[in-house]
Amino acid sequence: MNTAMRLPGRIGPHALLITTAAVPLTGWAVHAVALHRKLSGARRELADRRDSLTGLLGRDGYTTRARQITDRYGNAALVVFVDLDHFKQINDGPGGHTAGDRVLAATAARLTAWAGSRGAVGRLGGDEFAVAVRIGPARRELRLAQLSALLAQPVEVEDGVLVDVAASIGAASPDVLGTTDLSVLQRAADAAMYAGKHTGRAVLAGPQHATVPSINGRRAGRPGTHTLGRAA
Repeated sequence: MNTAMRLPGRIGPHALLITTAAVPLTGWAVHAVALHRKLSGARRELADRRDSLTGLLGRDGYTTRARQITDRYGNAALVVFVDLDHFKQINDGPGGHTAGDRVLAATAARLTAWAGSRGAVGRLGGDEFAVAVRIGPARRELRLAQLSALLAQPVEVEDGVLVDVAASIGAASPDVLGTTDLSVLQRAADAAMYAGKHTGRAVLAGPQHATVPSINGRRAGRPGTHTLGRAA
């Protein structure tokens, strides 16, 4: 009995062409998958990156979490912008940048405590912060008043040395503006914050704040605050 394995006949030119072409195509497919994984990893790393001074989320990480909150909670979501008043005077004062850094760190801690474990708190740059949190309409006014009082407490910058601080606060909610689009909510919160500048109270944005002229999604004339890190 002949047990030798018989091989198929001669490989045709078309089959040889397909086989030859498949080798580089397979290589490119592997390369594409590896590149996609690398880019996805880089995006996740960027989103997870924390501000070195305050430990808060950076702009990209905050934006990702804030969108999740607004999409999930809808009308019960609230987006808040916070800007420290007269911060340059603290930086230029006797304590210098060390005092400024301690004020930023204290503000970050207070915002984190106010937002709770399910909120998203980010440092957008300089002395500007943003919060996305679940707060229903019935509790909104009380919670914003609590935030104003919390951020107005003096900060200890050295042993026994206190610095008076103040913050401007603007907030925006989907039920008032009729949208969960984060860019619209942030633009309105930014405009409301400047409408109440130096008043010591939080301002809830109305439809008029969403139509303020903007550049790249920010209030026109707003100084750039894209740099994260130590107090500027």
